[in-house]
Amino acid sequence: MRFLNLYIKYRLVLGLIFLVVAVLVNVYTSFWPSFILYLIAVVSLVGHFMFGPLRLIQSYMEAGDMEGAEKILNSIQFPNLLFKPIRSVYYTLKGNIAMSRQDFETAEKLMKKGMDLGSGSSLMQGTEGASLLQMGMLAMQKNNLKEAESYIRQAIRKGLPDKENQSAAFLQMSSIMINKREFRAGKDFFRKAKALKPSTPQIVDQIKQMEKYISRLPG
Repeated sequence: MRFLNLYIKYRLVLGLIFLVVAVLVNVYTSFWPSFILYLIAVVSLVGHFMFGPLRLIQSYMEAGDMEGAEKILNSIQFPNLLFKPIRSVYYTLKGNIAMSRQDFETAEKLMKKGMDLGSGSSLMQGTEGASLLQMGMLAMQKNNLKEAESYIRQAIRKGLPDKENQSAAFLQMSSIMINKREFRAGKDFFRKAKALKPSTPQIVDQIKQMEKYISRLPG
């Protein structure tokens, strides 16, 4: 795993080195002795531009190091050369970083672009629900509750990757239902969120805050 990450990190440099060596071997001997060098160079260069270094981002995202993740994303100079599913993940991650900075307008544009590219992609099936949830949260920020409800319902239908995301989705739906004065539905969504026993501090705090008054609501 570590070797693979090192290879991905220096894949462009290695590809160029192997290409230069292949040319020299070809010039001073013949094509066939240089064939394997050409092959390694082509695989490395194509992999760099068409797959990118997105695998390296995982550890940064898990650690919450958005700055480190952004540096890797910014190293991709030609995103349009990425395979379509990879490009979809690229824009989705860029949207996540913009959202973490509360740049909601940029986040919405990037995440919509990522979702459009990823539609029907097997690579995006695991993250499509989370992307829809984030789009719903962006709509909530703009106080567009109708759009927010649509996105979050889609997110729940598509499936969310873990109980933290599921709980966040149910809490948002609870808020929307209460705002629409559909108190019974709001309470049902709140119970679902609480039953998941999330551990994210922000979500735990939201549950505590809502619990103070939700029992007083009719329905």
